[in-house]
Amino acid sequence: MSNEGTSRRRVTLTFDNGPYPGVTDVVLDVLAAHRVTAAFFVVGEQLRKPGGRQLARRAVAEGHRIGHHTATHTLQLGAAEDADAAVAAEIVAVEHDIDTLAGTSETEGERLFRPYAAGGVLDSRVFSPAAVRYLQDHRYTCALWNVLPRDWEYVADWPDRALAEIARNDWSVVIVHDMPTGAMARLPAFLEGLDALGVDVVAEFPDSCVPIRQGRLQHSLSHLTNGVDVA
Repeated sequence: MSNEGTSRRRVTLTFDNGPYPGVTDVVLDVLAAHRVTAAFFVVGEQLRKPGGRQLARRAVAEGHRIGHHTATHTLQLGAAEDADAAVAAEIVAVEHDIDTLAGTSETEGERLFRPYAAGGVLDSRVFSPAAVRYLQDHRYTCALWNVLPRDWEYVADWPDRALAEIARNDWSVVIVHDMPTGAMARLPAFLEGLDALGVDVVAEFPDSCVPIRQGRLQHSLSHLTNGVDVA
């Protein structure tokens, strides 16, 4: 059954590439002030830097979700020369760290994973068949997106770009980045814009942005996998 039928627009707000001390903590302050919850897709290398785990723990304590956004954010799974080695290095290597923070495992909770897509391009470099098998076998939910305002590039204007797309969608999954670009200074304006649109900010992800849900393939990944049909 689809989870997308509703009369009100919905937005799932997600933050990628952190945590960064001095940025993620400010983002958490803003979200708390607006009573909004989000999902933070963390990079393993950032998580292991000083202050990273503390910020992730704070996010969980304040009702946010933690997801896995690869170990290094440098290697596309579908472009790797050795697909199995890429899975080991980019997914398995930090799996325990993220499970511990998120309170998830293969048998408990919902393990969220978001692939590295090199600027958000959803093409055949996103997954390898080995990565898809691993995500299925280990009960991951793969959370993609449909609104990417490129806040690292449009530092001041990204809220307008995002809100224009949200106004056209029934359910938007928005990616912004809790990174030291200056873009998060505009987060309050974005949240005020959501209020003006009258959308519901929710924690769930729409079926259309979830090709794998708790290990079950929801729809074909052929267009996102390196030349091999995954249906």
